[in-house]
Amino acid sequence: MIIEPRMRGFICLTAHPKGCEQNVKNQIEYVKSKGKIDGAKRVLVVGASTGFGLASRISSAFGCDAATIGVFFEKPASEGKTATPGWYNSAAFENEAHNAGLYAKSINGDAFSKEVKQQTMEMIKSDLGQVDLIIYSLASPVRMHPETGVLHRSTLKPIGSTFTNKTVDFHTGNVSEVSIEPANPEDIDNTVKVMGGEDWLMWIQELKAAGLLANGATTIAYSYIGPAVTEAVYRKGTIGRAKDHLEATAFTITDSLKDINGKAYVSVNKALVTQASSAIPVIPLYISLLYKIMKSKGVHEGCIEQIQRLYSQRLFTGKDVPTDSNGRIRIDDWEMRDDIQAKVSDLWSKARTESMAEIGDLEGYKQDFLNLFGFGFKGVDYNADTNEMIEVSSIK
Repeated sequence: MIIEPRMRGFICLTAHPKGCEQNVKNQIEYVKSKGKIDGAKRVLVVGASTGFGLASRISSAFGCDAATIGVFFEKPASEGKTATPGWYNSAAFENEAHNAGLYAKSINGDAFSKEVKQQTMEMIKSDLGQVDLIIYSLASPVRMHPETGVLHRSTLKPIGSTFTNKTVDFHTGNVSEVSIEPANPEDIDNTVKVMGGEDWLMWIQELKAAGLLANGATTIAYSYIGPAVTEAVYRKGTIGRAKDHLEATAFTITDSLKDINGKAYVSVNKALVTQASSAIPVIPLYISLLYKIMKSKGVHEGCIEQIQRLYSQRLFTGKDVPTDSNGRIRIDDWEMRDDIQAKVSDLWSKARTESMAEIGDLEGYKQDFLNLFGFGFKGVDYNADTNEMIEVSSIK
């Protein structure tokens, strides 16, 4: 079939298998170009199919020569209907890893569930024995609690009062004002249940109880802080409460791993174009301004550049992992530089529909958004008849 991008708001309803393959290959080539990293050799990535999770799996495999198990929840293709991009990404990753002689297997299912945890532990036990590194990079809007059976839905809301500020429609460049009503206590609790640290802790507790964590095992979860202009809707809103819980959980996990010399960290990463961030009012405007500035200063990074730098300059240096006063790894350091944030604030005040083409990087935003779904890559013939029925080799 001829596969074209079909948009509905901030969602693309189609994905291109050849484009997703090219995306994975580009990331692999970047990691290989930076040289080998003396890092973990047996890696579990929970949330492994897109964004920072995919970049972590690629950095582990092609930077550290690691065996990887990836857990994700993606939809395979059916006749005439494409798979989700994460499915195609994972198929391409496994193919490239196997061609390089690397162990790579995947589990497709609800990572919050007891069943997927058990399936993963059985695979680790039979194939790897133990794991040295566990990356936790889930980005789901809902969670079925495995103990209570309650379905929790996260919300994106401010706390305390209505939030009003500018946003941009990245498809049209139209700048408008958006208002978001404040959260109630139930909204906050549900968001913490979905996006906080409870499930991360469950994963580590179960892996440890089964004897599947190697001595000195490290686990990393990903977070975001961001600037003052977004904090009311992000860091001081419902998502921020969940991130606070996630970051506090790192200390709980570290305490529980002392007897095996293990550590848990939260890595605070840079603002990037993802399906999730595109749905957050205000964030697309901030990112389009940020991209313009960081590209002009030569310090712009995508997911793979962020995670390769996290591995090579923070985690696996042979020295203590550097953290801020709250125990967090800061790989958002370039984004949060004073000169960059001062320029963002200046441009924010000037942001109008008429000025966006000049002061923002909407084209870069659109390109990155299309890339998420396998579109817009050089070297891919998007007019060619393409087989949508791609399998992930390890999933039967």
